[in-house]
Amino acid sequence: MPMNRIWTEETTPDAAHLPLLAFAVHHGHSVRAEISHALALNDAERLREEDPFTGDWTSVAPTRIIGTTSRFEVDLNRPREKAVYRTPADAWGLKVWKQPLSNAAAEQSLREYDRFYAAMDVLLSRAATRHGKFLILDLHSYNHRRDGPDRPADPNQDNPQVNIGTGTMDRSRWGPVVDTLIEALGDHPFPGGPLDVRENVRFRGGHFPRWVHERFPDTGCAVAIEFKKFFMDEWTGEPNRATIDAVTEALAATVPPTLEALARL
Repeated sequence: MPMNRIWTEETTPDAAHLPLLAFAVHHGHSVRAEISHALALNDAERLREEDPFTGDWTSVAPTRIIGTTSRFEVDLNRPREKAVYRTPADAWGLKVWKQPLSNAAAEQSLREYDRFYAAMDVLLSRAATRHGKFLILDLHSYNHRRDGPDRPADPNQDNPQVNIGTGTMDRSRWGPVVDTLIEALGDHPFPGGPLDVRENVRFRGGHFPRWVHERFPDTGCAVAIEFKKFFMDEWTGEPNRATIDAVTEALAATVPPTLEALARL
């Protein structure tokens, strides 16, 4: 398993015949030592805006890419010029640094960003050559109790349990794949009732899927999947392991029909 400082890559033998990759680029929490002392945010504040446990869900794919570094060091799902948070406006109004981050420190983070995208270009080019077309599950999570742990959650009508982001893709080309994924997730017998799965309600997809669709317009379908943090306490970070496992099972159930839809294109 190749090991890098800001992400891990794991590939199983199934990668040879299954054109499926799963990414969890916001899973990570670590920050390199030379800038960690400059952070104004504590661990709990950072964790609240990261996507813990999303890396668990990448197990449904034979090729897994999991971010190991916090998005507060470098955000792999933003354009390069926005990948290092410098001001509160970059980070939901949060003051990230005690003092402004030096340009040298930011450039080191951006070198890591460039290494990631260079490596993904190689990885996805190989997938395109091997399979012709490939599917990426771009896995994220989002907060829905921002007013506080004792305040009401954000209304369900604007916050689906699963938000499918397709705003960066050619929907006319990849629509059958997306429709199959949405239907399979919604039909899965999830504990407590069917998942509420809707498209482009809260999020339309970030920079990474946009890059995939620009770099591999005819071969790469990257679906941004945002799970509301109903599987954990977003304020304490405490997971509900049974729900996390149920999400894994729901995602795994989508794989056969979605790959069949991809093969028919």
